[in-house]
Parts: sequence; C-alpha cells; structure tokens
Amino acid sequence: MSGTEIKTIHARQVYTNRGNPGVEATVVCENGATGTAMCTSGVSVGTHEVRFNFDGGTKYNGKGVMGAVNNVNTIIAPAMKGVDAANQLAADRSLLSIRPEAKLELGGNAVAAVSAAILKAGANALGIPLYRHVGGESAMYLPVPGVAMAAGHQRYGGGITTPGGKPTMSVMCFGFDTFSDASYACWDIHTRWAKKMEQRFGGIPNVRDFIAIPAGVFKNDEEIWEAMTETIIEAGYEGRAGFQMDVATDTYHNKEDGRYYGLFSDKPMTKDELYRFYMDMIDKFPFVILEDPFNEDDYETTAAFTKESGIQVVGDDLFTTNPERVAHGISLGAANTVLLKVNQVGTISEAMEMIQYAYKYGYAVMPSDSRGEGEAIGDYSVGINACSIRECGIGPRANRLLAIEEELGPSAKFIGAAGLKGFRNQERARKLARKG
Repeated sequence: MSGTEIKTIHARQVYTNRGNPGVEATVVCENGATGTAMCTSGVSVGTHEVRFNFDGGTKYNGKGVMGAVNNVNTIIAPAMKGVDAANQLAADRSLLSIRPEAKLELGGNAVAAVSAAILKAGANALGIPLYRHVGGESAMYLPVPGVAMAAGHQRYGGGITTPGGKPTMSVMCFGFDTFSDASYACWDIHTRWAKKMEQRFGGIPNVRDFIAIPAGVFKNDEEIWEAMTETIIEAGYEGRAGFQMDVATDTYHNKEDGRYYGLFSDKPMTKDELYRFYMDMIDKFPFVILEDPFNEDDYETTAAFTKESGIQVVGDDLFTTNPERVAHGISLGAANTVLLKVNQVGTISEAMEMIQYAYKYGYAVMPSDSRGEGEAIGDYSVGINACSIRECGIGPRANRLLAIEEELGPSAKFIGAAGLKGFRNQERARKLARKG
C-alpha cells in the first residue's frame, strides 16, 4: 500500500466570487495528504459545455448545488475509496464509470470538483508541486499575464441574454524578460488606469476587478481603447503591452436572424458588419488577443477572421475545452488558441487529452481561472507550458506564478511576445527582439 489511495471524499456548497454557489470537494489519501478544489458556473456559459447539476427553485435563484454536493458525498465518495489519487487517468476513468452517464447523472460540477481535488491530493501525496504533477520535469514556462481593465454591457442596452459585464477588456504585458517584470507592468498599468477612470467619472464601479463602464461616460468603445492606449504609453510600455478582449458574442447573438444586438453599438450588426468592425479595430489599436469574436457555432467566419486578422484568436464557447469541438475547429482553421476551463468538459484527464491534441496541431492553450480554479491556475499554466493566461497579472494568482518562477530559478522561461499566436503578434515579437 503506497498511501496515495483515496481514503475519503467530502463535498460542501460554498460561496464563490462568480455570484453563484459552487461545489467544493476535499480528497484525503491514506497517507494523510489532502486536496481541495472548487467548481462553479461561469458568467458566459456555452451551450456545448458539460451540464451542471443545479437545485432549481427560488433559493440562490435556482443555482444552488446541494444536489451535486449530495451526489459526491453519497455516490462518488464510496465508489472512489481505495482508488490511487496519484494516477489521474485511472482515477478519472473510475470516476466516469460510476454511472453510465456520470457527468449527466451526477452533475458536471460534482465530477469536475472531485477530479481537480484528486489531482491536488495526488501531488501532495507524492510530495511534489502541482505543476510538476501536471507536467513533469518539462514544466518551466511562465505565461504572458494580463490585467483587467474595462467591462460593462449596459452602454448600448445590453445583449440578448444576461452578459454579466461582457465584453471584458484587459491589457496583456508581453514585451518583458521575466514574468516578474510583466507582472509589475500589469500593476503599473492597472493603477494608472484606475486613477484615470476615477478622474473621468468619479468613483470606480467594479466587476470582478474590471472597472465597469456605465452608459454615457464614453461615446463609443473607441474612446475606451484610446484611453487604454494612452495609459500604456504614459506608463512607458508602448509596443510591450496590448489588448485582450473577451467578446462573449453568444450573449449578443440572435439565432433567429443571425444578428448581434447591443454589441459595440445600439444598432444590430450582421456578422459581416461585425467582421469589418473587428478588422478596423485591430488596425487602429494594439489588440493581440480576441476571444469568441463570433457565435459559438460559427466556425467558418471565425476561421476566415483568424487567417486575415493575424492575431491570437481564442475559442471559449466555440470549443468548450472539448476534444471533438477542438478537432472540428482545427480542421477548418477556426481560431488558433483554446481557452482552458477544465469543468467545461468534466475531468482533468479529458482536459489534458484536449491540450495534447491542440498542441499537436499547432494551437495554443490559454488557461482561465473563471470556474473556481483559484491559485491552482498558475500550476496548471506552468504544468502545460502555456504561453499566455487570462488576466492573473496581479493578485493571488500572480502571487502563485511569482512563487513558481522563484522556485524554478534559472530554469524558469518567459518568451513573452514570441508565445502569442498570429503573424501580427509574431512580427511584434521580432521587432521587440531586434530592439533588445
């Protein structure tokens, strides 16, 4: 007996920073090692994501998760007793074999929380850092970080569904030698931006670290991007920092007429009009990453835009961390980067399968911590050698990445702009290299 076998699993309902309750699971191994992980629903949820188990009713607006919690405690826990937590693939197979349709019957949130908790417990049981458990000795690359800037969907009346502050706009800091330097640039830019916005409209409404832009403050989004560019230049980072935007277009998309309502304009836009808007936008402003520029099933338009735009195009709702959807996107050249949200697909092993497939065909993977991953998103990122990450340039997630960078010492790598996908980004990287 190695001591890495699962002794107990216990789940509870917890509050999260996403507003809705989440499932938190704790796995305890025979040698006393533990791992705790949480899974919560997101603000923008693709229709192709694994289904979560919600309680319904009026409590927590129907988003309570006690049913999923009970499924962990009464069904999953006894079935997983004695399974080796150090063998993630075998553990996830056991987890998925509990029921014929385990994720559907027990809840994707129940399965995802347990799978991630097993990963952490396995690392602790082996006495190794989580990023080493994920990636072995090859784990050494620190990602290009970003910092939240602006959000707010009410400027033009909102979308078809509740967007929860989408689009969100961030600044990615890529033209630096180390993650530490890039992280400081994130802090510097965000501090200057907060002061600028306070001067602009007094007080700083906040949406998960983003500054919520209310109606009437800016005439259009170009004014927001001009202010963001101005802030980057004032901080002395021109050419070393650029924009990332999560458009979350499905929250604005009308499936009946194919138009986008309340996105960048108070007038509806066709996909062709939106396409031209994007091309003009990236010519005028330093955009380096655009996430979900078109609706979640429009692979063809996304493919055309990826080819013509030459920037990093990320699929979130487009891919939902699903190997089959990623394979379809790759076959068409839709996007060039997959957003990683483990609980979109269910288990750690399924997410790792998707990651390896994406890498095999030249796609990048961009981790996101929006579903309860917490500081572990830093370990995931380094473990898979991701070259960019959603935000995480400041705060607790950045602290974890800084700690990993320090722990790796001379082995730590940060390739910055060269790690961003797209020929425009690569040209920027070459110019930065020549300046160096």
